[in-house]
Amino acid sequence: MHSREQARNWARMLDEHAKRLADTTIPQLLAAEPERATTQSLRHGPILVSFARQRIDAAAWRMLFDMADELGVPAALGDLVDGVEVNVTEHRPALHTALRSDLGRAPVAQRAREQALAAQRQAETLARRLADEGVTDVINIGIGGSDLGPRFVVDALREQADSPFRVHFLSNVDGHAATRLLRELDPARSAAVLVSKSFTTQETLLNGALVRDWLGGPQSLVAVSAEVARAEAFGIAAERVLPMWDWVGGRYSVWSAAGFAARLALGEDGWRQLLAGAADIDAHVAKAPVAGNLAVRHALVAVWNRVALRLPTHAVLPYDERLAKLPAYLQQLFMESLGKSVRSDGEAVAMPTGAVLWGAPGTDSQHSFFQALHQGVEVTPTELIGVIRPHHPHSASHQALLANLLAQSQAFANGAEHGDPHRRHPGNRPGTVFLLDALTPQALGGLLALYEHSVYVQSVIWGINAFDQWGVELGKRIAGDLLPALRGDSAGPDDPVTRALLAEVLRGG
Repeated sequence: MHSREQARNWARMLDEHAKRLADTTIPQLLAAEPERATTQSLRHGPILVSFARQRIDAAAWRMLFDMADELGVPAALGDLVDGVEVNVTEHRPALHTALRSDLGRAPVAQRAREQALAAQRQAETLARRLADEGVTDVINIGIGGSDLGPRFVVDALREQADSPFRVHFLSNVDGHAATRLLRELDPARSAAVLVSKSFTTQETLLNGALVRDWLGGPQSLVAVSAEVARAEAFGIAAERVLPMWDWVGGRYSVWSAAGFAARLALGEDGWRQLLAGAADIDAHVAKAPVAGNLAVRHALVAVWNRVALRLPTHAVLPYDERLAKLPAYLQQLFMESLGKSVRSDGEAVAMPTGAVLWGAPGTDSQHSFFQALHQGVEVTPTELIGVIRPHHPHSASHQALLANLLAQSQAFANGAEHGDPHRRHPGNRPGTVFLLDALTPQALGGLLALYEHSVYVQSVIWGINAFDQWGVELGKRIAGDLLPALRGDSAGPDDPVTRALLAEVLRGG
């Protein structure tokens, strides 16, 4: 990896370009470079991305491309698919691309690909078995990456699904979630999939035990785990356990058996198209030069906005109800991967890292937080995502939806002058626009893979590890230590605030 001094030098260059452009607005950039409306749009397959309304001119773009080259982005992308140990703190590769692509030439990548194909065949067989057993409803029980990815894919593509299964999701350990879900289902026609790599995840095992009792036993359970023995101890037969591997992180695992529920919901054809769309983007990202590489461009914009412009948050605004869960999915992908303050070599980072990502679907969100986006003191870069051809016949509704997307992108960038200062819109708010030809499994697979690669490129530029999540572990460990105190079996922790709150809980309110 590059040195901390290299990173500092590039941070200084980013700052110099930002100062040079400080008084240049987005409309001025478009006037000076009239061709940027088209030259700053990149298309690959069914996905077009316009970067024309970012506060970056041609000279700044050249600097960003040089930075990506010097900091080793092209080589790092090759390392990723070949199975180099990019997850340095856990001493393992990150081979999620092997779940959908055969790009890796190294033996470790080829072995991972063989394992992935074998697991796909096993999953296909198990799906047929569930259908033969008369199952119509499947409950996916997982949390984090074992829930967000499959849940989002199913929600996005359910109208196009060709499947005998209805798929439901249970993640929160709050018993209200299970109560609400189970009262809608028939245990005689239901099955559950417990997804946990270690098969020790507290929320998953508690919900799994609750559903197992509701089903009348473990015979209708399936597990996705690296720990077959633990799944068997839970009552799940070994032949109903699909594999997971330590070279796939949870937030990158939707393509694996962790996405079994999504596979059931989409049907085999839909599932294969999803993987094919991701594989197509993998090939593009691995081969395209920096300037024409969608994922690299997306990552460079994120680095520019965070480091050069010092913008702390980023809003993802899908203008399609089927993509409503995309912001939540991306929150984990980006913030768990990039929420780091220590470089892979153990030194402190030399520049700000990943932004806080948030968002909600338009047009609903236009009537809530868009006021702050347009006229608030803090500037928030936006990412608006639209679909050109809908999966419904209501053309007037879709025209209105796209009109709002295009209008908001224009308004964020251009603003509006007015004699009344309360009605003035300052504009100059940077934004990217995604347009998908249609929301097909292939397009969705490509979109998610693009985001995954953008995250990795950002991590390479910042010199951080995108594949560990030690920050998640601390709170989970403390929660485990507190359980005996909540049951009245121990005195509780030394922390005085926690002891006071615990006393209130035990008092019953």
